[in-house]
Amino acid sequence: MKMLRTAVSLALVATLAACAGSAVESNPPPAAAAPAPAPVPELKPGVPAGYLGRALPDSLALVPPPPAAKSPAFAQDEAIHATAQALRNGPRETLATSDADLNFPHAPTAFDCALDTPITQAGTPRLYLLMQRTMVDAGMATYRAKDHYKHERPFVHYNENTCAPGDEAALRKDGSYPSGHTAIGWTWGLVLVQIAPERTDALLARARAFGESRLVCNAHWQSDILAGRTVAAGTFARLQSDATFAADVAAARAEVANGAPVDQAKCEAEAALVGPIAGTL
Repeated sequence: MKMLRTAVSLALVATLAACAGSAVESNPPPAAAAPAPAPVPELKPGVPAGYLGRALPDSLALVPPPPAAKSPAFAQDEAIHATAQALRNGPRETLATSDADLNFPHAPTAFDCALDTPITQAGTPRLYLLMQRTMVDAGMATYRAKDHYKHERPFVHYNENTCAPGDEAALRKDGSYPSGHTAIGWTWGLVLVQIAPERTDALLARARAFGESRLVCNAHWQSDILAGRTVAAGTFARLQSDATFAADVAAARAEVANGAPVDQAKCEAEAALVGPIAGTL
């Protein structure tokens, strides 16, 4: 996974055992600790593997070919490109630039406000690890189609720049369709809804904005974003039958229920920016 492997620097969460609660009766017997989660395999030192291994959804089977040049669908991509580029050099580009950074511990903080709880290795370790692992699954799942179509990115097509100049050399060699960032962000949104269903609207709005940040960054077409959501849906569906993933969701749910407060000023500012970009589907 070319771009994801170069863009992401992960830290593996240490294996944790839940502490048993203290009993109220006098002279209680020693409380048995809950079983620790199994050690997580690593792609390389410090980089935890995904849950699915090779059992990923096949993006080449899930999405149609990208729009052909001069087709109505590509005309729509071009129109959305123009709309999104009008948002450059302002607060929406600032958010998009932040969303482009898939490094941990930064990446999961994109969902702090939507979840109403900071996502950190110290405060929500099982959720932090869950987001590391599902990022790998969702990102890797895009590559059958990416490598097959090798679709040109908008900044290359128009000879423009992006919101992350340091990534451009790698992006030029990495297919645009489907969007890996979108697949990751939409998968995270769906997983977080499992953890905090009462936050569904905020989480899915943020997940959508996370993908549409790639339009503002000039790194993807709208068709890439839509295909990325499809790959995310396939990844999320496949995860539902993984017992380790289910256990981590349950553990993360308990962490979030006791989570720390968020920065309300930051969240109010973000809320003004996460609406859909005009004309997008």
